[in-house]
Amino acid sequence: MPNPYFRFKQFTVHHDRTAMKVTTDACLFGAWVSERIRNGQFNKHHALEIGAGTGLLSLMVAQQNEISIDAVEIDASAAEQACENIKESPWKERIYIHHTDILHYKDHKQYDCIFSNPPFYEHEIQSSNDKKNLAHHGAGLKLEELLRVISNFLRKDGLFFLLLPYKRIAEIEQLLKRQQLFLINKMVVRQSVHHQPFRLMLMGTNKKTDIPVDEKIISIWDENRQYTTDFISLLKEYYLYL
Repeated sequence: MPNPYFRFKQFTVHHDRTAMKVTTDACLFGAWVSERIRNGQFNKHHALEIGAGTGLLSLMVAQQNEISIDAVEIDASAAEQACENIKESPWKERIYIHHTDILHYKDHKQYDCIFSNPPFYEHEIQSSNDKKNLAHHGAGLKLEELLRVISNFLRKDGLFFLLLPYKRIAEIEQLLKRQQLFLINKMVVRQSVHHQPFRLMLMGTNKKTDIPVDEKIISIWDENRQYTTDFISLLKEYYLYL
């Protein structure tokens, strides 16, 4: 039976009542986003997470950054469990869960940064489980709608972060152009040094720039099935045994 929780150095994420479980690629994304927010030269007062799930990403960002986070989650049981996870964390005063559809989210503030691990499997065969469809298949929010929301809520010169399947790279680049959103960093993720890319971590802005996109590759495992140096560097503040 799968473990109903995942314990980190400074917090624990229970995920037994949500379709979106704690995964290695989500943890990598959370650490990458947190590092870039921490090192970025921009105002870091208010952040928005779209599709909070368990609250994992917001917790990872809050651990490394003094920032207020609004986290929006459409699924009732996921929102409830995210609230519980955050309540037990050291940052409960800075993370706010909103149980609503982001398309109906009424907050009129604009955000310094927005991050999302959106549904992965849009256009593919769906599960019979409605919660899994919302979490994985894009049954609710489509990628183009997500980018429109990001464009509307992101303040001028703000940053956005997305985790997507690598195979959607051409699609996302076209959709970003439509919304006048521009990439700054593109991190290609491989399971190991012997695998093809499977995830894409993106950082962008709403301000046009002529600077070439900074593109890098990160592998989770090395040839000896050990975590790579790059992976350890990002996750060492979070994973218990790093």
